[in-house]
Amino acid sequence: MLLKYPGCFIAFRPCLGWLLFCSTQALTALSPCSHRTLCPGSFTSRDAKGQYLFDLLCHHLNLLEKDYFGIRFVDPDKQRVRVLPAQPPFTMCFRVKFYPTDPAALKEEITRYLVFLQIKRDLYHGRLLCKTSDAALLAAYILQAEIGDYDPGKHPEGYSSKFQFFPKHSEKLERKIAEIHKSELSGQTPATSELNFLRKAQTLETYGVDPHPCKDVSGNAAFLAFTPFGFVVLQGNKRVHFIKW
Repeated sequence: MLLKYPGCFIAFRPCLGWLLFCSTQALTALSPCSHRTLCPGSFTSRDAKGQYLFDLLCHHLNLLEKDYFGIRFVDPDKQRVRVLPAQPPFTMCFRVKFYPTDPAALKEEITRYLVFLQIKRDLYHGRLLCKTSDAALLAAYILQAEIGDYDPGKHPEGYSSKFQFFPKHSEKLERKIAEIHKSELSGQTPATSELNFLRKAQTLETYGVDPHPCKDVSGNAAFLAFTPFGFVVLQGNKRVHFIKW
């Protein structure tokens, strides 16, 4: 089994049981699951429960506001399931479980950073849907957080194209991202850019949406999703129903 998140993973070795490898320095990773860092590991019983593994991971990350997070099993077909198969390999992902209604109000910097990484991942995988102008601003915040102020000596024409913010995007959008980064975000620290990213993301309709496929009464494909603000039904990229908590 392999649990993936920036700087840490949990591996299942049939002969040894569960092993946790983690490096807090690796939390400077640019994106979730971008790399794995090995350091002396912690061994646990092969019969350890998921809650024990989750608590062990939170301890290594020094994560106090852990109620927002969880670990999720993903099968080889990338489908999320509730029951582990009988035999390894297992792949577990450390993810945001409950999206905070106001992520900027989180008390711990590490919590805000992990939520930032999750939303950044949602944007990359096409779950955080938004209009082009919002997408450009979100991507520019990511760019500012990762490379700092625009420097013509370091950032040649087309520099933003080296970053993958969305499943796919046009050259026009890349130019818009670079334009915002150059002209509007100069002087922002990485922490400020991440905070502004969170504040913008939380205003979007699909913020915190974890869609599950279904069909409506006519047999048309749809998605059910629970968000921090209520229950939604999506068809394509449109929200067709919303029930507030």
